[in-house]
Amino acid sequence: MINNVFSGTEWYGNWELVIASIVLASFIFFMFVGWPKRLDWRSFGLTEAFIISLFTEMFGIPLTIYIISSFLGVDIVPNGLTGHLWATLLNLYGGVDLNIGVFVVMLVSIIMIVIGLTLVIGGWINIYKKKDILVVNGFYSYVRHPQYLGLMIILTGFIIQWPTFLTLIMYPVLLFSYYRQALREEEDLIKRFGSNYLVYASRIPRFNIIKGLLLKMKGM
Repeated sequence: MINNVFSGTEWYGNWELVIASIVLASFIFFMFVGWPKRLDWRSFGLTEAFIISLFTEMFGIPLTIYIISSFLGVDIVPNGLTGHLWATLLNLYGGVDLNIGVFVVMLVSIIMIVIGLTLVIGGWINIYKKKDILVVNGFYSYVRHPQYLGLMIILTGFIIQWPTFLTLIMYPVLLFSYYRQALREEEDLIKRFGSNYLVYASRIPRFNIIKGLLLKMKGM
């Protein structure tokens, strides 16, 4: 079934889907992360570049497949299956059936993207119209930066599902950018809320949601 859906070469060149995907992803990022927070335009620009590169190669031109085919000397037919490059490489060099590899890659990535979107949108709901209030409930009772954590998880999900040369290069830079942005926001919150924020930060981890969940279960 997976093969029937994704194997056609007509998968690429779908520029309407490229544009629609870029617009939707950009809207989600700007709406639920860039606002109402103070937007870091460098992070925004880099995220936009990641989004454009990702969906251009996902539905437009399989540039990374062409490059890999040339350098490795292997014949990879560009389609919706081989675009999942981790599954393709496991098939070529690990003997893993391509359909099974694609299923595993998609399952893991979709779970991560759903979790990430939940954190991004849930975090936005928690802080919506609360500019002068220190928010410590909802997702903020588990981690101090649920939206940035959500973005990191989403990016990781896309890197697992559909890696490209450009997104692999931008991926660590974006993670570091979100980390720096989180530190800057913490400095601002300390200025605004003083000891209240310091007490909150001493109890709630910055990004480690597993630790936050365990602390919550222990009633700390």
